[in-house]
Amino acid sequence: MPDPAPKRDPVGPADAESRVLARGLLALTHAALAWTDPETGTPGISRIAFGLGVTGVPMTLISSLTPHFAALKAHPPCAILLGEPGPKGDPLTHPRLMIRAEAMFLERPSDGYGIARAHWLAGHPKSTLYIDFADFALVELVVQSALLNGGFGKAFRLTAADLVTEAPRPVPQS
Repeated sequence: MPDPAPKRDPVGPADAESRVLARGLLALTHAALAWTDPETGTPGISRIAFGLGVTGVPMTLISSLTPHFAALKAHPPCAILLGEPGPKGDPLTHPRLMIRAEAMFLERPSDGYGIARAHWLAGHPKSTLYIDFADFALVELVVQSALLNGGFGKAFRLTAADLVTEAPRPVPQS
């Protein structure tokens, strides 16, 4: 019996169109964060505030009162899902971006934290109410890889470099 035809990988490499679509999804201000429970080893998922840092690295602001705070401290590998179904049609036809990342908590006080804080507040001004509470932390979500599903038959593998939206932004002056 002849060997079956080799299976074609349905996920292709990034191209210009997929990069533009993925970068557009990075403009969303919330995401789903997948994490591993340190006590049980089982997965968990949380809705988080989302944004891009000064250099374009995804980031979030989270409280130590949430289960994903302790989970990310104990086990930094995580995943983020960005994308929302549109008002009509099958939700699976709308684009979504899954990012595999490593959580990196920013230390305060530090110059880097102050810069990240100012940048976060520029994009999330309502966070002014609680960003300085002792239980809150800014966390960079350092991209390891990404998978873009642009709808049926449109899947692409992306790298961290594919997601860079622009040249690093200037550092805000204090």
